[in-house]
Amino acid sequence: MTTLAPDQRRRMSNKVPEVTIYFWVIKILCTTVGESFADYINETLGFGLAKTTLVFSVALVAVLVAQFRLKQYVPSVYWLAVVLISVVGTLLTDNLTDGVGVPLWVSTAVFAVALAVVFAIWWARERTLSIHSIVTTPREAFYWLTVLVTFALGTAAGDWTLELTGWSPGASVLLPLGLIAAVFAAWKLGAGPVLCFWLAYILTRPLGANIGDCLASGHDEGGAGLGTLGTSVLFLATILAVVVHLSVTHKDRTERAAIRSERASAMAGDRQD
Repeated sequence: MTTLAPDQRRRMSNKVPEVTIYFWVIKILCTTVGESFADYINETLGFGLAKTTLVFSVALVAVLVAQFRLKQYVPSVYWLAVVLISVVGTLLTDNLTDGVGVPLWVSTAVFAVALAVVFAIWWARERTLSIHSIVTTPREAFYWLTVLVTFALGTAAGDWTLELTGWSPGASVLLPLGLIAAVFAAWKLGAGPVLCFWLAYILTRPLGANIGDCLASGHDEGGAGLGTLGTSVLFLATILAVVVHLSVTHKDRTERAAIRSERASAMAGDRQD
């Protein structure tokens, strides 16, 4: 009898969704919730930074335990983990900035180095950084650690940019949006898809946060005046609606995308014949 290696025994279906328009829409929504909901719990309800961090960290650990026990991608569990990790990632930077007094440029540099280290170890062990191969427990662990660091890095870099520029909430949306457009153009021109994905993933953090600030800020500050609670409820409801849609249609499953790709290749071959 052949004995399987540990990683082979743990091999599963891909545990993350296909990168579609739905993926980016929910990612940005989650990012906005991470900014607005953390501010609402911390400041409006008066929980304080330490208690807010503790509550959301415990919730994140519980959801990640459920996520790791699954053998395939489940939209509701996956995106709940992203919502919570967006809040915790935001709070990591807030704790360094507001709790310890670390300058934002230092936090940005530290998280950038941390992300590079995570990527280096992930690559050295697995020889891939692709999200289409999250089929073992170690790869999933690297994936979620990377997601956490990207949220913290995006928060620090985004806040640092606002500190340097002094832009209004509305104008602050334009910089990350322009950078994401540049990454998209680079991908279309042949840049590496894995690199482009992670760059876009980082940049959607300040984009979503700035959108949240724009919606939550008062009219006198150039915002929409929804407040942190109104913004959080609006975006959480939208996330729920999209996740329910994906749970029913399975449009973001990598296995479904692979079947579509195989059919397209087969049709192209038939036309050539």
